[in-house]
Amino acid sequence: MIELIATVESIPQAKALLEAGVDCLYFGEDEFGLRLPYSFTRDEQRALVELAHIHGKKVSIAVNAIFHNDRIVKIADYLRFLKELAVDSITVGDPGVIQIMRRDDLWIPYRYDAQVIVTSSKQINFWAKRGAVAAVLAREIPQVSLEKLMQDVAIPVEFLVYGATCIHQSGRPLLQNYFNYIKKTESVGRDRGLFLSEPRKEHTHYSVYEDRNGTHIFANNDVLMALHLDELTKMNITQWKLEGVFSPGNNFVEIARLFARARDVIQAGKWTSERAQALAEQVRQLHPTVRGLDTGFYLFDPNLVK
Repeated sequence: MIELIATVESIPQAKALLEAGVDCLYFGEDEFGLRLPYSFTRDEQRALVELAHIHGKKVSIAVNAIFHNDRIVKIADYLRFLKELAVDSITVGDPGVIQIMRRDDLWIPYRYDAQVIVTSSKQINFWAKRGAVAAVLAREIPQVSLEKLMQDVAIPVEFLVYGATCIHQSGRPLLQNYFNYIKKTESVGRDRGLFLSEPRKEHTHYSVYEDRNGTHIFANNDVLMALHLDELTKMNITQWKLEGVFSPGNNFVEIARLFARARDVIQAGKWTSERAQALAEQVRQLHPTVRGLDTGFYLFDPNLVK
């Protein structure tokens, strides 16, 4: 069965996403999770978990930040809170979090998410033997490499089918340092809409913002895998991620609805190239006009991805 996993920016949007056919809500707070559309309070997280479970759906909580000593000491308290909520899973990239879960009897099913380094079945299977129930694949895996990886993977994997791709993160406040240098006061958060553009290439649009976890820079285009969903299904990629960090509001809900319908048609064995083309066009109509769409690294020659 194909599972749709979607980010969330508000409780009303979460309700709409669940009603649209999303199977698992992905959210958290900036202190512990990376690049979230919104940082929810503990009370809001409790409400979201209850909402999803009332609908018979799941939640996965982002615990995939890069933890230094000053922050990992806060993990046990957060895990205790999440365990009390009976969350379905968390995403984790730091082995220290897994160690704390074992040490303090705070075990929660975890999905291994170490960003760009999750590129081989051997690494995924290593963490499967250490309790991982799923793994979040790196965004930089071409189709040829993905086909090889899926032949020997021991647990389900998550693959981005729609949304933004982060291409660089620094723990340093690069934007704030720049504005301090030029003696200007500017907002550096995601809502500011800042982006980088290459010299003499006006079409480039690398979105950039800062939050609790540092500076994040995103690819010029977002990912849309509408034309390749049947290929992913044949590879047994059963967890499809919808990333809404730059696709806000009701449009993201409608995009999720389109993918939910596509999932149902594929599972019914009625998917066609015409349906795939229609899905791609419908998503493009709902996608933010300032952001492009392509297939990311999927169609790249593996020899070019180093």
